[in-house]
Amino acid sequence: MTTRLMTLTLAVVLSTAGLMAQENPDNSKAEYHKAFVENFDKATSKYFMQRRDKRDEATDFRYFPGNVSLSEKGTDVLLYRIDPQDPAGAGRGPEIISRKYTSYGTYAARIRIPDVTKVQPNVGAVVGYFTYNMEPGKSLSEIDWEWLIADPEIVYIGTWTGPRGNLQRIGRTINLATGEILYTIYRSGKDGNINHPLTGLQNQPETIPAIEGFNAAKQFYTYGFDWYPDRLTWWILHPESGEKIVLWDYQGSTPDFTGIPDNHTYYRLNFWHTNNWPVETNPDSIEKPAYPYEVEVDWMSYTPFKEYAK
Repeated sequence: MTTRLMTLTLAVVLSTAGLMAQENPDNSKAEYHKAFVENFDKATSKYFMQRRDKRDEATDFRYFPGNVSLSEKGTDVLLYRIDPQDPAGAGRGPEIISRKYTSYGTYAARIRIPDVTKVQPNVGAVVGYFTYNMEPGKSLSEIDWEWLIADPEIVYIGTWTGPRGNLQRIGRTINLATGEILYTIYRSGKDGNINHPLTGLQNQPETIPAIEGFNAAKQFYTYGFDWYPDRLTWWILHPESGEKIVLWDYQGSTPDFTGIPDNHTYYRLNFWHTNNWPVETNPDSIEKPAYPYEVEVDWMSYTPFKEYAK
């Protein structure tokens, strides 16, 4: 296993451990969302709530729904700001969480991450667009998109499943500006979390077209995934043609597990400081954020598949 993959293994395991400590909505009645689009054009949301910590809500400057975009005229957004004083770790920064459960269906969002490469090129910060739920006695249910903002050309996609203490990961890392698939791997706690390459039908498509000029910080892009019981596809819409470009079509045939979550979940977006997970192209990118960098979220949507509706 390469040094790069060893670093990624440790960092992401620690990141997910931090996520496990975060709170879930009190949803004992197991209510499920129907199809929705949240445009974030109002001060409150019918579909999402803000994860709160001990700070006073009146002075919490991290959440600004219904704000005017700083980068796209005429667009209202959720302006999502990291606090440089937030401790490192997933779930330690601002986060929105769906009010009810979601399950199999299509998820999509239009997002622009912070442009920091000239201001703080070694910053360690993660934007996460994902689902997450961990319940006693059940497998973790997480499907994710992640951006390490020090390199806005790189995206991370994958899932976490398995019981607490024996997590399982499938993941693919891509440079969308060049179309290069850096790796596609799986690992399980059963074999010491060693990264194994996925090949053949688990590694589709084997090539991805470059999106010329892709930079997740320079403009909005629409990202999404389709979650079936036996299949997961991650995709992006081409910013000019609107073509749906499939980045990974995973059908779950690893030796020890499928890699596909099978439990209901919560729909989320967060922004947090990492001090141990550098982006692939910059091993120094673990610095504490120096400024309150901002993510812009135009909208998030969810469409449950009717055949699996709860």
